[in-house]
Amino acid sequence: MGYDAVYDKMKDECGVFGIWALGQSEEAANFTYLGLHALQHRGQESAGIVSTEGEALHVHRDMGLVADIFTAPVLERLKGGAAIGHVRYSTTGASHVKNAQPVAVQYAGGAVAVAHNGNIVNAEVLRADLEAQGSIFTSSTDTEVLVHLLARACPVGSPGTPEYLVSSIRQALSKVAGAYTLLFLTPRALLGVRDPMGFRPLVVGRLKGSYCLASETTALDLIEAEYVREVEPGEMVILDGDGLRSQPLFPDQRPPQRLGRCVFEYIYFARPDSVLFGRSVYTVRQALGRRLAEECPAEADLVVPVPDSGVPAAIGYAERSGVPFAMGLVRSHYVGRTFIEPQQSIRHFGVKLKLNALKDVLRGQRVVVVDDSVVRGTTSRKIVKMIRDAGASEVHLRISSPPTAWPCYYGIDTPTRQELIAANHRVDEIVTYVTADSLGYLSLEGVYAAVGDARSGYCDACFSGEYLIQFSRRAVASPLRVVGT
Repeated sequence: MGYDAVYDKMKDECGVFGIWALGQSEEAANFTYLGLHALQHRGQESAGIVSTEGEALHVHRDMGLVADIFTAPVLERLKGGAAIGHVRYSTTGASHVKNAQPVAVQYAGGAVAVAHNGNIVNAEVLRADLEAQGSIFTSSTDTEVLVHLLARACPVGSPGTPEYLVSSIRQALSKVAGAYTLLFLTPRALLGVRDPMGFRPLVVGRLKGSYCLASETTALDLIEAEYVREVEPGEMVILDGDGLRSQPLFPDQRPPQRLGRCVFEYIYFARPDSVLFGRSVYTVRQALGRRLAEECPAEADLVVPVPDSGVPAAIGYAERSGVPFAMGLVRSHYVGRTFIEPQQSIRHFGVKLKLNALKDVLRGQRVVVVDDSVVRGTTSRKIVKMIRDAGASEVHLRISSPPTAWPCYYGIDTPTRQELIAANHRVDEIVTYVTADSLGYLSLEGVYAAVGDARSGYCDACFSGEYLIQFSRRAVASPLRVVGT
């Protein structure tokens, strides 16, 4: 039983970073290392960097955290002024070094490396078709499916040129359904692509005359790059010796009637110091908390967050309710995600490894506990017990999102519908299970009021069950409601 099974949260997705400074710098791998370090929250399972000096691709990938993988000798071997990097949590594909990214290959168009954040929902069908035609796969990731489609394209232009790669990418992605933010690196160019619905974020930064691409603006902040803009849904950006230029991914295709930006990025995944889809994540989370206080008030003495992701919402809840804010739970930041509990008898210590309750703060108090989500309910139950054991007289659980009742198939590793507590139990039954005095969820309308934008710009399938992309029946194990585009 791993640590993630104990600390019950939606699993992080992936993060990507790339920089093109060929001819201006030889520090691309170092900048990419720093960018990935700032994106570590998006994936802690494996990491990789591919660099180029304009002649060949240099690759290093391994299991573990960025700081452990990329030692000084490793970075020294990743030569060149251009690089892409990836941090991963396995949404598709087992946890194994062969599934680490970026994927680097040699094909008719030359050398290319690919880094992917998202999930291809028709990957199984595409893979079966490719295998039937003779393709041989070395990993179990949907990203390798993209590489095979790239190799089978019939592009225009000369092999190795950016035009050849652009044509190959368009042909490959025309067969793909799902969520994808992609970086492609060759010795001659770096390309960034965002799917037409824009499920996953991607931003452009400028660093001393060079350009970089990242999943979140926090990566730009760390390397002191200037935020330029967001890569638009359905856009392809090309970085090479001519600077930055942009093209529509599918020039002849009508744009979708609505966008599918992941609203859960605001609630949990993105770092609070990022700007996401044009808005400050921290500001949105505070607004979620204020709205939660309006919708789900409680007679209480203290508002206590579940750190770290629940802190901004708890601040907003305390501000709007007038109930004092207190850090009644302290988080340890030194618990690895690969923690293994060897004995059944000590498994109940899992949450205590992460959180500890402050008895002097909580004793005799009526407490509102603010968290961002409830998945299976197991962690919420343990946190409520921990706070009661610290002497709280009442525990009122407040969640700054709606009930998570549906799995995500667009790049977040969620439990099955059968495992999601809100899919199978009423709120009053969940209250009984987590042993709280009361439980309140933020409404979906409240989420969009806090975000300050229309629902039509976002995907909220994990809350509503309204999926925006048609699935192959092989791709899912539970009934879905699909909203056409």
